[in-house]
Amino acid sequence: MIVLGIESSCDETAAAIVENGRIIRSSVVATQIPFHQMYNGVVPEIASRKHTEWILPVARQSLAEASITLNDIDGIAVTNRPGLMGALLVGLTFAKTLAWATGKPFIAVNHMLGHLYAAHLEHDIPYPYLGLLVSGGHSIICEVRAHDSIEVLGTTIDDAVGEAFDKVSKFYGFGYPGGAVIDRLAQHGSAEAAHFPMPSLHKGGHEYDVSYSGLKTAVINQIDQFWNPSYERTAENIAASFQETAVKILLSRVLKAVRDTGLKRIVAGGGVAANSRLRALLAEQSDLECIFPSLKLCTDNAAMIAGLGYQYLSRGEQSSLDANASARVEGFRKVGRG
Repeated sequence: MIVLGIESSCDETAAAIVENGRIIRSSVVATQIPFHQMYNGVVPEIASRKHTEWILPVARQSLAEASITLNDIDGIAVTNRPGLMGALLVGLTFAKTLAWATGKPFIAVNHMLGHLYAAHLEHDIPYPYLGLLVSGGHSIICEVRAHDSIEVLGTTIDDAVGEAFDKVSKFYGFGYPGGAVIDRLAQHGSAEAAHFPMPSLHKGGHEYDVSYSGLKTAVINQIDQFWNPSYERTAENIAASFQETAVKILLSRVLKAVRDTGLKRIVAGGGVAANSRLRALLAEQSDLECIFPSLKLCTDNAAMIAGLGYQYLSRGEQSSLDANASARVEGFRKVGRG
């Protein structure tokens, strides 16, 4: 089965051709970063406009790179949640129109489940496992028993980890996107330059949840100490110190989930899964099997959407043409443990 995937949840216009849920025949991503850099963040109106301009040529390129035509497609998969509403509607409308015009079945899928599926495109991963979904909008630790059977153990109670990276980078003027910039700076700085507090969330059922608003505030309040021309490697040190604490917050919650569930296989996904320090700290856990997608599959892409879509389409599931978009995460059930 050959599936065309469409992804437009934020600021990447993407299309991909995936065969049998695993073989990536093509993956095209048109990034909007240059259009949002001057604002140090994604501007929803600009994102929607660019998706509208690019969606057709990007889809055509994905078909051309796979050396196939629309006639060879067996189904269409598209992101319909969560994300920016205007951006989501561009991809969803395009996919529904294409499905109607060609008579092909189509399926609307959850972007976050797509990020979890990304590693499956490159690795044969048995269920169950612990999922770590970390991006600009979400921080989720979950128990994964199938591609569509997810139980959330913990999430963020305020800022997502990627959002914290972006806000710190914006405040200090490091650049955009903040996660990649801070990761690069941190490799030349000292994580011991400053020590920031870890959040305490052991009460009220928050044992697996994370919080980044306090860390973000603490880092910003260090500006008088760090932003001094007499200090060497100022940007590098603040980046390294912040990143170390941000990643260890995640690690502490993941390791608690490992202890409580007995699951020793961890699969990461999302843009922050590309962070070099997160990868290094998880790799140090010799008793765990930690699986990451390649860097190109951590960021938003349509291959993960096509691969996940195959799982639904192959068992006869389809979405109707009145399927709508949603800005919110849906279809996740949070459970209590501890």
